[in-house]
Order: sequence, then C-alpha cells, then structure tokens
Amino acid sequence: MRHLKFAPSWLRFLIIFLLAMGILFRFFNLDGKVFWHDEIYTSLRISGYTINQAKQEIFNNRVITGESFAQFQGANKQKSLNATIMTLAKEDPYHPPFYYIIAKLWMEIFGNSVTAIRSLSAFISLLVFPCVYWLCRELFNVPLSVPGVAIALMAISPIHLVYAQEAQEYILWLVTILLSSASLLRAMRLESQDKNEPVKERQRPDLFAIWSIYAVTLAISLYTFLWSVFVAVAHGIYVMLTAKFQLTETVRTYLLASLVGFLAFMPWITIVMGDFFQFLISADKTITQSNLMPVFPFLLMQLSRIFFDIDLNPDNSFNYLITSIFLILVGYSIYFLCLTTNYKVWFFLITLIVVPALPLILSNAGGIQSSTEAYLIPSYLGIQVTVAYLLATQLYNGSLSRRSIWHIIMALVIICGLISSKVSSQAETWWNKGMSYGNPQVAQIINQTTRPLLISDALGNNYGNVFSLSYLLEPKVRFLLVNNQKIPKIPDGFADVFLLNPSDTWHEKIEKKYKLKTDIVYSDKYYSVWKLAKMTKLRRRNIPPNNKLSASL
Repeated sequence: MRHLKFAPSWLRFLIIFLLAMGILFRFFNLDGKVFWHDEIYTSLRISGYTINQAKQEIFNNRVITGESFAQFQGANKQKSLNATIMTLAKEDPYHPPFYYIIAKLWMEIFGNSVTAIRSLSAFISLLVFPCVYWLCRELFNVPLSVPGVAIALMAISPIHLVYAQEAQEYILWLVTILLSSASLLRAMRLESQDKNEPVKERQRPDLFAIWSIYAVTLAISLYTFLWSVFVAVAHGIYVMLTAKFQLTETVRTYLLASLVGFLAFMPWITIVMGDFFQFLISADKTITQSNLMPVFPFLLMQLSRIFFDIDLNPDNSFNYLITSIFLILVGYSIYFLCLTTNYKVWFFLITLIVVPALPLILSNAGGIQSSTEAYLIPSYLGIQVTVAYLLATQLYNGSLSRRSIWHIIMALVIICGLISSKVSSQAETWWNKGMSYGNPQVAQIINQTTRPLLISDALGNNYGNVFSLSYLLEPKVRFLLVNNQKIPKIPDGFADVFLLNPSDTWHEKIEKKYKLKTDIVYSDKYYSVWKLAKMTKLRRRNIPPNNKLSASL
C-alpha cells in the first residue's frame, strides 16, 4: 500500500471540506426535529423521577398547561445523580447509566432545552473522526488516504447524522467501539513486534498501557450499551482465530484484559439479569406484528441509509434502485478487501460487520422491529471502513479510464451523502422518530384551533407522545390527562377537544357521556387522534393506517 501513504492535495482539501460540512450539519437546527418518545424517556431518566411519579403528578384528571411537564424533562435540583442511576436500575436496567450520568452533568451546566441535550451527542460525535483515523491506521498502516476517506464518508453519512442529533447513547457507543477496536489492534500489533524484534525497554510499558486502554474502553462500552457484549464476542473470535486457537501470550493477555472489563461491569449485569428473570416470569410477551418488518428488506434498507437517506417510504420504487446500487458497492468492497489485504485485516472487519448483527437477525427471524436500527452500528462502521478502503485504493489503481470511473463513483457517493444530510437537517421528522413520527402533523392540527384541549391516558405509548407533543403545541393548548382510562370531566370554555389514541371502549364511553360523536383527524400505524364533534357531524371510522387527514373540522 505504499502508493496510499500520501494523498494528493485535492484529496486532502476534499476531506477537510467534507469534514467541515459534516460538523456543520451536526450542529445545524438541533431543535428542528420532533423531540420523540425515546428522547422523552432519556430526559425522564436524567430528571431522576420514575415513570410512576411522573404519571401521578401529570395524569391526575386535572387541566394543566405545557409548563407542567418541565419538572420531568431534564436535570433539576430536587434529584441527585444517584437518583438518575437508581431509576435506571429500577425501571430500565437495559440502558446502562454511563451516557445518562454524562447527560445529567451536561444539562446542569447548559440547561434542559432540546438544543442543549442534543448538543451533547453532537459534540460526542466529533470524537468519531480521530477515533476512526486511529482504527484505520491500525488496520491499514497508512497515514492519510484510507483514514481520510473513511473520515469523509462518516462525516456526511446520513446514518451517523441521525445519531449525532439524538438525545440517546448510540453515538457515544460508536466512539467506545472505535476506541476498544483500535486499542485491541494496536496491542496485538505490539505483541507481534515484541516477538519478532529485540526487546525494547519502552515496549512493555506501551503494551501494558494499550491493554489497559482496551479493558477500560470495553467496560465503558458495556456501561454505555448492552449490545457491546456482541462486539466483545467479535473481538474474541478475531483474537482466537488469528492465534489459530493456541493459548499464546497475546491470547492470555487479551483474556485477562477482557476479564477486567467484564468484572468492572458486574455490578450492573447483576441488575440486568434480575430484571430479565422477572421479565420471563411476569411480562407480556405479545408482539405487535404491524410494527415488524421482514428481516432481509430491513437490512437492505439500513445498508442504503449508510450512504443515502431522504426518508423515502420503504415501498418506493426509487428506494429499491438505490438499495441495489449500494448493495453492489458494498458487496464488491468486501470482495476487494478480502482479495487484496492480509487476513488479519479483512477478518477483523468481517467479524465486526457480522457478529453483532447476527443475534439481532436470529432473534427476529419472523420480523424485526424498526426501532432496532441502532443495534447495527458496529455493522455500519465495518461497512464504511470497507468502502473507504475500496475508494481510496481505486483512486490510484489501474489505467486512467479506470481511475476516472472510480472518481465518478466516489463523487456520486459524496453527493448522495451531502444531499441526504441537507434534507435531514431541514426536516421536522425522520424515520428514526418511530411512534412519534406524525407528532408535527398532529401538533399542526391542534395548533390551528382556537381553544384546544387534549385528552389522553397513560397507557401504551401515550405517555411518551403526550410529552413529545408538549414541545410542539402552542401555550394556548391545555392538557387533561387521566389514569386507568377514567371518564374525564371536561370543563367548559374549550371549543376544540381532542382525544389522543383512545381505545375503542374509552372513546365510546366519552361519546355516550357527553352525547357527542368523535371524528378521527389523524391516524398511522402507531396511534390515532380523534376530535369531539357535534351529533350532526358524520361519524368516520375504520381509517386505514398512514391516512393523514386535514384539520378542517
């Protein structure tokens, strides 16, 4: 790879330009997209309150304003950092506390606004660039070409932009994956040099420091996201196979460092296991089939979103074309990687792509939930590094006409990323908002009325969506939230009364009590919104999913 060591000036300029654009997109319009259901729960955990405490205070059959939600959305003086950790341990141990600890300290400094909490992820995402540079240096041993192209691709990757603007732990998880992977490769390289070269006095301290970094970053990764277990499994498979299943000094040192990382995680894993057994005993294990996608189409869709994403409907014919093109590019990248690099290079990337994704695929063979995209972050990383290697290599290989073709391919990949980032940065909602995807449209419907009242209960996804809507609704909107689907006492003075996702039985009881009909004004596959109407209005029911009606009632 000698010809890859020094990038030409135009490539260095392009890398710097794309890096600057990627940073700009990460901080642009941070509060523009809907603050959705899962981010609402992030803010609740940071506040230190439990769900039951929030429900008792908010869902109490009284008319409240949007300001009433603020107490449960972000850092506050009433609850300490310990309260945040304890609420996670009690109600949501599958989300380890490391990100939430950082987020709470961050919000105590910068406030509880949407911009403040999302800016934490945006700043963390900047660490991705030096970390991916280190990983590529360890893999390919070149100063700029491959690492630079990898940085450029990740800077404008729409999938990374999504998580860089999310008030969740996923972009921090990516940073920990990069650090643990790069430190593992460096430690193994130093071990190999130590065998083949005369002993240097400084090498042993270097080895100890690098293995210590691996152990620490592995523990931090586990305390960030539980799926790190499968990244660690991928590392273990790689180490054992490259050592040909022999108990070498490298393998023994790796096992010791991994043991230290997992022992540091033991206090939390005991909490997770206790909650898991409780789930097996008492939880409702029913799955809503309407929220599942076939596994293969889901994986293809996520593959294309690494490079191009303008939030198209999965059934759009243009989507199939784009997916096919990027599937060919990724497939050829993997083939080229295996053909032209040492097995220690390609095998590491293949395990990083396949091993963390395999449990997700096998456990969801009948259909996969659309909310599990973030579990594939290690796979996204491996694919992007593989494509970066292909593009950086082909810029110099072969005849002039061949190089020109690859210049065009690289230009198209860059254009796709820039277009995707621009569209995403200006959108009100995006595919990753899941059950809150339609909240901007619902808020627009309600905000157009004069004296609106929104009624809901705390069942299902209503809790998160009510809080999410509170960020979008105007101050004139009032909320009447009840527990256990009690019949609400609707006060006088409200010209427009809306029901958020009521069950059939509940809204029929409300109709009967107030002798009014309910007209549906919004519906998708997650929830519906109804409006109380006079008896003379025509009753409209059985609206198919994804049918979004205007607010002309």
